[in-house]
Order: sequence, then C-alpha cells, then structure tokens
Amino acid sequence: MKPPKLATGIVASASSPAVESPRLTLADGAETTVQVARFDRREFGLRVVSIDPCATLLSWCAANGAEHAIVGGFYVRPGGPPLGDVWIDGEALAVEPFDQPWHLERACVHADGAELAIRARRELGEPRGHLLQAGPKLVGGRRTLVRAGRDPEGFSAGARQFDSDITDGRYPRAALGFSATEIIAVACEGRADDEAGLTMAELATAMQGLGAVDAINLDGGGSASLVVAGALLNTPRAEHGREVAGGREIVTALHFFAL
Repeated sequence: MKPPKLATGIVASASSPAVESPRLTLADGAETTVQVARFDRREFGLRVVSIDPCATLLSWCAANGAEHAIVGGFYVRPGGPPLGDVWIDGEALAVEPFDQPWHLERACVHADGAELAIRARRELGEPRGHLLQAGPKLVGGRRTLVRAGRDPEGFSAGARQFDSDITDGRYPRAALGFSATEIIAVACEGRADDEAGLTMAELATAMQGLGAVDAINLDGGGSASLVVAGALLNTPRAEHGREVAGGREIVTALHFFAL
C-alpha cells in the first residue's frame, strides 16, 4: 500500500500538546484530514474514564475540567455498557465481554503510571492501573499490522456485536499511538464530499507515518472525537454525512492530564 502524504502541522508550546491537521492523499487520489495531538510523555499522563451517564466527549470535558481527551472503546448502543474490558485504578468495570474466542485476542491500552503499552488482553492478566480494550492493534514495533485477508482479532468474524464490520470501508476513525517520547492521539475526518475517511489499513499506515511505535484503533464513526484545550478538533459525522453536533454520546474516554 502506498503511504499517504503528510502535510506539515502546527507545533504548540512545550507545556501543551502539539496539534497538527495533515491532509492525507490516499493511493486512489482521495483525500482526508487527520487531526493529531502529540503529548510529551514527560509532561502528560493517561487514564481511562467512565462516562456514566453517557455524554459527548466535549460535554464530559467541560463538566470535569478536562482539557484534553479522546473517545475510548466500543459500547452497546444506546448508552452502554462498554464492549470489552475496562479497568480504572485497578478495578474492573461491569462490561459486555467481547465474544469468545476473540475476547482474549483483542488489543488493550494499558496505563500504569509512566508505563504505557498496547497489548492483547491475554498478555495483561489482572492489570494494575488503567486498561481499555478496543482494537484492532494497528502498529506494533513500528510495523503496520493490518493486512488484507487477515483477521487475527476477529473483528470481521465477530461483527455481530457491532453495527457492521468495522474493518470494512473508509470511515471517520480514532486511534492512539505511543512512541518513546510521545502519546499520539488521532481523529480522522470522513463522510463528506471532501473528506474520504480512512480504511483500517490506511489508518495503520498513517499512525506509522506519524511516528507511532505501537498504535490501536478506538471507537469511530460518529463517536470519533478528539478534544484539545477544551475544543473539539474534528467534525463528527453519522451515516450519510450528517454532522453530529458535539459528537455522539459515548461511555468511555482516554484523558490526557498534566503531570
């Protein structure tokens, strides 16, 4: 697959995330915009939050004094519970597990203080700190992991728990990546005439191009939301391109907090 071309971005001050909006030109000539926030790991930590009752990411941030956050994992619509495991401060939340045998194979974000990782659920046991299960894992060891005809985490085979096969087609998507020095939060536009969205493979390639050593797909579509400095960076859209003011209500998020 031909890597997308990345435009240059805007770099914020050292005490704030760096924000950029690269315009990606895809292999077939289609284009889409990717909203990117880069958090210095020396200055920001990461935690999982439960949004109960469900609310938009923007409204949760405003109500809780949170400047920076991104949509978390999947959930049973409308209003929850979360799909897949969620642990906060070492305690498991009540969730709807992913179908077996995929539950243990699907990737998780794990944050325990300064230790940040993206690993399969079976590798994490009873975790300390925070855990959010989503997936699929997009990048591992700086290499893209999404390949045509491969479904190691069962998102195509286990599509019955979702609105559709989330690996099929171009959509607005959200992702999280880690490098040695940064936490990289991404929400891509889509479902508009001039915003094509990304396939899962294109999202993986974009995360690799942005410098992620490891990366994971988060909830997308109308739920894809990225808030930085209290403002929603992307334009969430539902089916048929309808704008969703403030984004769709969600049940989990990842909060980036200053250390």
